[in-house]
Amino acid sequence: MRHLSLLVIIAGFALIVLIPVDQDANGHPLTFTATTLTLSANDSFQVDLQYDLDALALGVSITTDDAVLVNTLEQLSTSDFNNALDRLKRLFERRVRVRFDGTPVPFSVDFPDHGTPRATGAVIPTVLGLTARLTGTIPEGAQTVEFFASRAFAEVHLTIIDETRDIEHQMILEQGARSTPFQLVGQNANSNNNSQAQQYFWLGVRHIIPDGLDHILFVLGLFLFSLKLRPLVIQVTAFTVAHALTLTAAMLGTLNISPQLVEPLIAVSIAYVAIENILTDRLTLWRPIVVFAFGLLHGLGFAGSLAALDLPNQEQLVSLVMFNAGIEVGQLAVIAGATAILGWSRHKSWYRARVIIPASAVIAMIGIVWAIERAYGL
Repeated sequence: MRHLSLLVIIAGFALIVLIPVDQDANGHPLTFTATTLTLSANDSFQVDLQYDLDALALGVSITTDDAVLVNTLEQLSTSDFNNALDRLKRLFERRVRVRFDGTPVPFSVDFPDHGTPRATGAVIPTVLGLTARLTGTIPEGAQTVEFFASRAFAEVHLTIIDETRDIEHQMILEQGARSTPFQLVGQNANSNNNSQAQQYFWLGVRHIIPDGLDHILFVLGLFLFSLKLRPLVIQVTAFTVAHALTLTAAMLGTLNISPQLVEPLIAVSIAYVAIENILTDRLTLWRPIVVFAFGLLHGLGFAGSLAALDLPNQEQLVSLVMFNAGIEVGQLAVIAGATAILGWSRHKSWYRARVIIPASAVIAMIGIVWAIERAYGL
């Protein structure tokens, strides 16, 4: 009865207070500014950069309700709208650079979706659409090309298409980072595989630290339960194997479950593990099985972020291996950090009452709140 009362208090407190947290309701805030740089055979280049242009034109957050953005833009006078459009073009001219041999090259800016069904007839209607197109001329004799977008944009998933040599090369740029030079002659882009592998590895690490707060809380829940190494190893191994399975299956297209279902269940898994930490201090056979099942869910969450990159088939294997390796390193870093902070106290008589139960109660409340937010789109 005492345990049941505790659960009711936790759930009720979470529902009433609705803990304010920065974590995106979808649970995986890793988003990309998808950018395609096409080098044409006629010595011209075109950059298609995907972004919420309505929000950018109004100078507001991209999290602003789309209907509000559309209504605001439609209420502008013709003069004010044209001024907003001009400011948006100048913003791209100031904050984006296409460099050939290290020298920025001028480009023109337009928004090809504006006024077309791709914008007005989209599932989420927009005024300007989502594509900013930058076009310019490749300097004669250019040897390399680089791309840069300022920190005003999210991480950039850059695809370079060299039509003359039929080469496609992808890279991930952190916010405000400049791409490595892409060779226009001589070296084949595929020689950069090591660099790409490193990018996917660090992408996996960042998906845990600092971007994966939900996964951090789940791993901390496992850590808090396990006063000895063996129970922790059993649970982390079950979790790792499970999410590796579903991550691979989802990326290979053999498993497809809606994020609208997966994300609330991931939040439920966080709350469940934390609540069980409060209710028992013994590792039963049931616990690793439950952790394995929740690992399957977390793997689908990881896959959602990696799938957003739309990787070509030849890059999926290396991306899967390195991304998963980065996730494991991130999880180990969380455990190492928790051990460094709490390791000295884990065998104290008061550890359960003063650390495990209070910390698990907080994690449980956060998990319950996230489950509600994600289920109802709050």
